[in-house]
Amino acid sequence: QVQLVESGGGLVEAGGSLRVSCAASGRTFSRYNMGWFRQAPGKEREFVAAISRSAGSTRYADSVKGRFTISRDNAENTVYLQMNSLKPEDTAVYYCAADLRFDSYLSSSGRVYDYWGQGTQVTVSS
Repeated sequence: QVQLVESGGGLVEAGGSLRVSCAASGRTFSRYNMGWFRQAPGKEREFVAAISRSAGSTRYADSVKGRFTISRDNAENTVYLQMNSLKPEDTAVYYCAADLRFDSYLSSSGRVYDYWGQGTQVTVSS
């Protein structure tokens, strides 16, 4: 079992920054790839970013590339999503997810991820 708990969401003005965190417990955190997804009201869940076990590789959705940065601290069992230049369309519930496959490929499909957090709300006002 893996437990994931997100934190750090909130309300921010357009152009501002926010960092959300995801603390993991259970299995060895450094053994799995991590991802961030988001879901806005009335929309499908979408991929935001992913990071490999050792943080050697990252992947981003085109919509956030250059504005968001995913990182992890394996000693602290935590993955982060730094969000800069936020836009109203970034408003969503942000979820972190763990991919326990022994695979170096960073997937953007939610179906690949085995465990999910409860989500944290990010609201960007215009």
